[in-house]
Amino acid sequence: MTNNVNYSDFKPIFDYLVSVPFIVGRNKLYSAAELYEGYTPEQPETYDDCHDAQIYRHYLSKGKQTSDIKESLARTLHDQGVYVALGEFFRVHNYLKCIGVMGGHALLRTDDMYRQIVFLSKRLTEQGFYMLSGGGPGAMEATHLGAWMAGNSDDDVEDALQTLSAAPTFRDSSWLQTAFEVIRKYPQTQFESLGIPTWLYGHEPSTPFATHIAKFFENSIREHNILTLPFGGIIYTPGSAGTMQEIFQDAVQNHYLSYGFSSPMIFLGSQFWTETVPAYTLLQELMEKGVYKNLSLILTDDSEKVVKELIRFQEMAKACPEKFNVN
Repeated sequence: MTNNVNYSDFKPIFDYLVSVPFIVGRNKLYSAAELYEGYTPEQPETYDDCHDAQIYRHYLSKGKQTSDIKESLARTLHDQGVYVALGEFFRVHNYLKCIGVMGGHALLRTDDMYRQIVFLSKRLTEQGFYMLSGGGPGAMEATHLGAWMAGNSDDDVEDALQTLSAAPTFRDSSWLQTAFEVIRKYPQTQFESLGIPTWLYGHEPSTPFATHIAKFFENSIREHNILTLPFGGIIYTPGSAGTMQEIFQDAVQNHYLSYGFSSPMIFLGSQFWTETVPAYTLLQELMEKGVYKNLSLILTDDSEKVVKELIRFQEMAKACPEKFNVN
């Protein structure tokens, strides 16, 4: 059978693909400078004109779940390009050195847990790990702030936290402005971190502290990546429904040894994970009943214990390279 293709029929599709406010044939990860191009920190109202905001408005105008085949194709091609760029990132970054942090987007910059995540992430980055999160505000921002401040003194970190405290939540008009104030005061090019946000939650701005940003339209692709890429382990900080989903999705791949081994699942915040939201307790009970196997569960309030457990896992991986050959 002959397929008589009239290429002129595809012109409307090609015209659409070049008209959208994002690069359809994308072949690299985003930077904060690219996402926030057009934004001037001293003029918070300019956020509405930045590249990221323009893409989000377009996304909403076409519908989060669009029935327009041209828009669906544009988003799919974009996300495929970002996914390939992630693969390129891990050609030069060891998966086993990647540590994920999951937690609530609503965590205030003034909260003790936010501060603890910052200092823990800073310590881990200085130990040679690189941090990954969902790339948004709250616990996610704290992760990348800590990585950004690696190599600086604790007093510098306290100064940065003081600057950010002027806008405790991402809903504050100066949330992004204060972040850029810290970036300008403490510039760095030595340490890297990876944020993986989504336009599905585009009302939550992506943290500019992440040096590499893989932003997707499809949240399912984003969730898959934030839970499979941190082979070095995942730290769970207090969160709500999204964090619960991530815990049990991670538990499944560890249970089945989907990648040949089980990575540490570290629950930071003993009271929260055993009383407020007893996810740790439930997983422990299910392990005892044999419903889950192969899980490496750690419950602690001590950041130093987190660091020791993650280093111990690295040493175990080095001692058995054939089992942990993921890069």
